[in-house]
Order: sequence, then C-alpha cells, then structure tokens
Amino acid sequence: MKSKVISAQEITEIVVGLNRMARNLWWTWNQDAQELFQELSPRGWQNLYHNAVAILHEVSEYELRTRLQDHEFAAHARRVLHNFKAYMEEKDTWGRQNAPALHQNPVAYFSAEFGFHETLPIAAGGLGMLAGDHAKSASDLDIGFVGVSLFYREGYFQQALNQENWQTEYYTLLNPRNLPIEPVLNAAGDPVICSVRIAMSQVSFKAWRVNVGRHPVFLLDTNLPENEQHFRDLTLRVYGGDSTTRIMQEILLGVGGVRMLRALGYQPSTFHMNEGHAAFLTVELVREKMAQLLSFDAAVEATRKECIFTTHTPVEAGHDRFSSELMSYAAHKFAAQLKLTHQQMMAFGRVNPADENEPFCMTVLALKLSRAANGVSELHGQVSREMWQCLYRERTVADVPIGHITNGIHLMGWMKGPVRRFWRRKVAATTYAKAGTEPGATGWQHDPNVPFEKEINSAEFWKRMEDPNFVTDEELWAFRYKLRRELIEFSRRRLLLQGQRLSHGDFIAFDSLMNPDALTIGFARRFATYKRAPLIFQQFENIVKLVHDKHRPVQFVFAGKAHPRDDEGKRFIQHINHLSKHSELKGHLVFIENYDVHVARQMVSGCDIWLNNPRRPLEASGTSGMKASCHGCLNMSILDGWWREGYDGTNGFAIGDDSHAASTEVQDRTDSENLYKVLTEQVIPEFYNRDATGIPRQWIQRIRRAMVTLVPQYNTWRMVQEYTRKYYLTK
Repeated sequence: MKSKVISAQEITEIVVGLNRMARNLWWTWNQDAQELFQELSPRGWQNLYHNAVAILHEVSEYELRTRLQDHEFAAHARRVLHNFKAYMEEKDTWGRQNAPALHQNPVAYFSAEFGFHETLPIAAGGLGMLAGDHAKSASDLDIGFVGVSLFYREGYFQQALNQENWQTEYYTLLNPRNLPIEPVLNAAGDPVICSVRIAMSQVSFKAWRVNVGRHPVFLLDTNLPENEQHFRDLTLRVYGGDSTTRIMQEILLGVGGVRMLRALGYQPSTFHMNEGHAAFLTVELVREKMAQLLSFDAAVEATRKECIFTTHTPVEAGHDRFSSELMSYAAHKFAAQLKLTHQQMMAFGRVNPADENEPFCMTVLALKLSRAANGVSELHGQVSREMWQCLYRERTVADVPIGHITNGIHLMGWMKGPVRRFWRRKVAATTYAKAGTEPGATGWQHDPNVPFEKEINSAEFWKRMEDPNFVTDEELWAFRYKLRRELIEFSRRRLLLQGQRLSHGDFIAFDSLMNPDALTIGFARRFATYKRAPLIFQQFENIVKLVHDKHRPVQFVFAGKAHPRDDEGKRFIQHINHLSKHSELKGHLVFIENYDVHVARQMVSGCDIWLNNPRRPLEASGTSGMKASCHGCLNMSILDGWWREGYDGTNGFAIGDDSHAASTEVQDRTDSENLYKVLTEQVIPEFYNRDATGIPRQWIQRIRRAMVTLVPQYNTWRMVQEYTRKYYLTK
C-alpha cells in the first residue's frame, strides 16, 4: 500500500513543537527525546555536549522538514511531543494533591549555582548539582516552584593538564542562542530590566529563563551596555574573582533576585536559601516590608516567617565572611534603607554583635532571619548544631534549631541511556500488581498508565530486585559487563583527546588500555583536600601488587577539578596523573580530564566500586555515590554524610566504623589502612568469587540489596516531598 505523504501543516506543527521542547530541559531526562535529537546528527550530538538546541541549529529547517517525510522518524517525533505535552499538562500530580497552595504562591529557591546538564555548565560542584536535581524533582512532583541564580556567560572553567600534569584553566564564552534558555521579555517584547545598588553604583540586570519541566529558573545577567565593565563582568564566571566580586555577586543574587521575581509578578510563600550565598534576599524582604510602613522589628519577624535555609558546609572556612570595610563599601545602602547604623547592620551577620573585629557571615545572617534551617544529612545536622550553638547560647546543642533533610539525586537525570532502556524494558515486561500480592506472585501486572518516571522512583519497583524472576543474576552480570565496557571505551576515547602524542605502536598498546574483566574502582568529584583523593595510594606498593594480579586484577578511573586557587587540590591531581603515566600503575590507573556531568554519568554507571574517602565529618552529604546504585555500582565509603545512614552491612562496603580520630594524621593513617583492609578482605574476594557458571552470586546479591535499600530512598523525589511537608507548608 502506498504511504500517505505527511502534510506541510503537520510538519510545521512538529518543527514548532521540537523547537519549543528543545528549550525545556525535560528532554535531558527523557531518553526517547534524546534519541530523537541524536538521530538528527549523531556526530553533532556527541560534539555539541548533547545539546538539543545546538542540534536544531546544526540541522537546517529544510533538512529537518525533509527528514520528517520519513514516516518512522515523524512517528518518533510525534510520540516524543505527545509525551512532553502529557507531562506538562498532567493534573493528577503529587503537588496538586498534597501542596495545592504552592501553585498560587510558590517556593522561591535561590542558589548561586544550578547543575542541570553538560549543555549548561554553570555549576562548580555538588551544591549546584543538588540544586538542579531539586528543580527537576519539583517539576516532576509539580509543586509550585521558581528558581533564581546567575547566568555565568563563561560558566565554570574547562580543565586541561599541562606537561607537568598541573591543572590549567581556560574559559569558553557561552552563546545563549545555542543554549536551552530564553530571554525574559515584557509584553512589548523588550528585556525586563531591574536594578540594584552595589557600592556607589546602580547596576542594571536582565534575566534568562531556563524551563525545567513545568517550572522556570531565572538566571540574572549584568552584561548590559549601561553598566561599567567590572559590573558587566559580575556574572562572568562561577565564583570568579576575589571577595569584592563575591559580595557583589551575592547582593545581585539575593536582592536582585527578589526584585526580578517581583517584576515578573511572583509572590512566593517561602524563600529557600540554598547555602548562605543568597542570604541578602532577607535584607531586601525587610526593606520591602518597611516600605509598607512596618516597623523594623515587625519587618524582621515577618521576613523570618517567609524564609528557610539549607547549609551544606561543615567547615568553618567554607562560610562566606566579609570584613566591616567591605560591607561598608559594597552594602552601605542597605543600612540606610533599613534606618540602621553600619554597626547595627553588621550585627546581623555576627555571632557576637558587640565584637567590632568579627566579620559579617552570610550563614549567620541566614540563620538569624529564617524560620527553619537544616543540614543535608543526619551527621551534618549534628555537626551544624555544634558549629552554630554559639548563636543560641541559651540552648543545649541538641536544642539548636537546625534539623536535617538528607540529600538525594534526580534518578531519571542521572541514569545513563542504556540503563533507562534496561529498566524501561523491565517495567514493560514485568508482572507486578499495585494491590495485594507479593513480588514474583502470579497476576502481578504493571499499570501502563503509570509513567516510567513515577514507576522508577517507587519503592515497589526496586523491591522487585529481590525477585530473581524479575531480573536474573545472569542478566545483571551481563548488564554490568556492558556498562564497564562502555566506560573503558569512553576512557580510551577521552584519553586520546587529552592530547596524547603516540606512535603507531603506542597507539595499539593504548587502545587496549584497561581490562574489561578487572574490578574497576572510580573516584570523581571536586578535588577539595578534605576529600583525600590520593588516600588509597598511600599503600602504593600493595596497590601495585593488586593491579598486577593476573587472576584478580584491579584498576582505577579518576576525574575531578580543583578550584583554580586551590594549589593543594591541584597537587593531588598532579600526583595521581603522574602515577597514571610514570609509575607501575600505568595502564591500570587513568585520569580523565575536564570532569563534567557527562563524565560523571559514564563513571557512576561503568565502575564496579564507587570510592569515597572524605576526612570525616567534613562530607556534609555527598551525592555522587547515590548515582551509582541504580547502575549496579557499589559504594565503598567512609561512614560520613549520606553513607552513614544508607549503609546497612549488606548493600555496599564501609571503610572503618562510625567514628573518627581527633588527629587528622591518625585519622588519615587509620582510614588508609581500613581502606586497604576492606578492599582486600571483602571487595576483591567477593567480586572474584564465581560459581561454576562464572557468576559472582554474592556480589550480585549485594547489588540487589543496594537497589532495594538505596535507590528509592536517596532520590530528590523523596527529598523534595520531605522539604514540602516539613518546611514549605509549615509556617
């Protein structure tokens, strides 16, 4: 039968729909949508950071319209657009059922960085990744939400290692035309412009809108011709510059963010400060209320009722502090507007208001002007109460009003494509009932009306991992081999791109780099010194013996960036990279440059063990290990942050016990010894203990336990629901 020609009108509707969808980050966690854009230009998809907007610029409209004459491709596009529309218009959502008031007066979530996807590199680390995942789950759950941050037009730095293996930084200008963002315009089609007083100048700014599923995140941008160049560059780089730049960025974020929301008609019920960077928003809220003729004390009390604060920093040095002189220079206008003296203004950011030598601390300001505060794991909540008990001298440490909500991850956003496909097939094929029977029982049936993202976040889904009829050991082991192979081949490609100059013979040896059969241990995160990246190599001679064991080999994949001004962190990178090239670990240890979301996704999926060895209790939560479990990668970690809560003895491996030494020297030595001990006495034997068919049954049982106990708990669907019930809906 002759195929019917697709009409020009239908093609136009699809083209318009694809361009609209490309500017909504929903596609970053929808596998079908990603495969659609990849099909348009496979090489472009690989080279353009998997960027749907850039792909639609790479492919001309004529080519796109021509490709849509292919009925199969057009059907794929229609299906994706249908699913996008259904997602955006769904009314039967958790948020509408449990938090309908937030749709009228949403939560305004302020964060100095948001990590959404490799397409939009405006985050430096875990704080931003958490903020991005929070926004995605707020969309999935459909709670009223709006985000505020800054548009860093050079983003976070790109990393390269020079001939001395020393980290060097370079920056590339982000082109908004090729990003999934759009300008915020007024009814006349002109940019919405607001201003804020910084130092002696009135600084103008505009905003870009990032559509994160159902909700927007607004990125403030001072790159306007009416501003002086140094103010235009306030939004140049993530955490760029010195303390003067930092305080000005934070005034823009906090004060400017509130003003932009007001200009756009938002009346948030709650202002959520993700770290102290945004705490100046409290000053603007007080100013607004005083302009409505409230007294200063009444305005402070009303502001406190609107604000909550999440701290992520268990280290004193990690909290932003500004000198009295810098506050007087950059923020003197605030005191005048609030009818305060400079010393009275400084008192808001001081533990001891009478101490004129104490700097202004953003965390202190946030704590004083919030109705609720929380750390990001149970242990971090405890550490934070001890750290800030000085603000509540009349209370015991246990009564300090800082609670905790343990972090999570946006599961769909962090699942690698083949993993999404694997679990989607299982959902489609499974027999699983919503009511009544137990996993594995006859008659269990998946409800096709339940979207995959809801299914994959449910405890019921992961509970089925206990049923070997749902996924066999053989399937899981094949699944793990596929993912490890993909990581190894990804690593080989990346190492070639890192500027290796190889002869033909070297190239042949290089292309067989790493062993697809070896136990693969991954470590990837910010190279902050407390995370102790080289800790495992303190046992260097022993590690060399392990990697060269022909019967039970071990190999390592490392990645991560040090802050541009953190020379000690850079020395860690230099040391590890040197070992990978000039020691007996060569070929068994690799360092992948320019760590980003894409590299992280490859590593958490392909590694067998996710190594985490922070100096306890300095890991507030950590989330990278949470991303491992759905891929069948097991955690081996110090009992710090989230792992202290997640580990139950059957779902991964603990380095040491639930304690730490007072001396860092003793702690480092003990942790190194414990790390080697658990690796050699538990991890390696269990990984290589195979039955007659070659399957490591005990290892796979541990993977199953990790999936059952960790995946449904340590995700941002649970986390955002907890914030909503505990803080957003409670005054």
